[in-house]
Amino acid sequence: MDFSFSVSPAVAMFFYFSQFLSFLAMPLTLVILFLLAAAFFSPKSTGRKILGVGIVLLLLFSNPFLSNLAMLTWEPAYKSFDEIPPTEIGIVLTGVTNLNKTAADRTFFSKGADRITHALQLYRLGKIKKILITGGQGLNPTNSYSEAELLKRFLIMTGMHEKDILIEEKSVNTHENAVFTKEFLEKNGISTSQEFLLITSAFHMPRSKKCFDKVALKTIPFPVDYYSHDIKYDLPSLLFPGLGAIANWQVLVKEWIGLVVYRLVGYI
Repeated sequence: MDFSFSVSPAVAMFFYFSQFLSFLAMPLTLVILFLLAAAFFSPKSTGRKILGVGIVLLLLFSNPFLSNLAMLTWEPAYKSFDEIPPTEIGIVLTGVTNLNKTAADRTFFSKGADRITHALQLYRLGKIKKILITGGQGLNPTNSYSEAELLKRFLIMTGMHEKDILIEEKSVNTHENAVFTKEFLEKNGISTSQEFLLITSAFHMPRSKKCFDKVALKTIPFPVDYYSHDIKYDLPSLLFPGLGAIANWQVLVKEWIGLVVYRLVGYI
């Protein structure tokens, strides 16, 4: 089956504007700008000062201990399966598949696969009776299927009953996840006054929860896909620079910018 989706110009403009702001504020972008400025700035004494700032920023952002501490502080604590009360529907936010890699017989996962695998565990444990997957194609994909459809295929392959899988395929961002999920529920005669289990990455949970609160859907957060780990005081963590540390900061800064922008435009 082939799907076609369209994104409004306003949504596309908002997306690209947010991406541009994120690019400017990314830790790696800041380091590169300082290093470039140092290379071309005159007089030399000023250039050396700028170079020094760039090197210090690079050391800070590439430090695994500091990046993990920041992520650990930001991410909400995980919840054990036993803590979760039985709920009718678990809402899974997408953003976990590689839509630029097309195959007819499988789903390619990227970082964040916990969102759907933990939802499946909750279903198998009887904590949720249905899984509602919300997410379309995003912008400029090469795959003709929505992400919700790809994840539905995966769940069916695991033996889950198709009748227990609901999909919303129009949304392209977290705001629309909430708005279109509510529209889907109302359209299908599903009560919106009940509590839903909200399943998304831990770093993304604060913004997601606020978006669903904004549209008056009551949700119980179930954060998954943790970027942080328990604190370790070993030599590699404390002193050895790592690309993973920079990647963590990139994720955090992008999410913080998303929160600010969402608040400014009234999405939360």
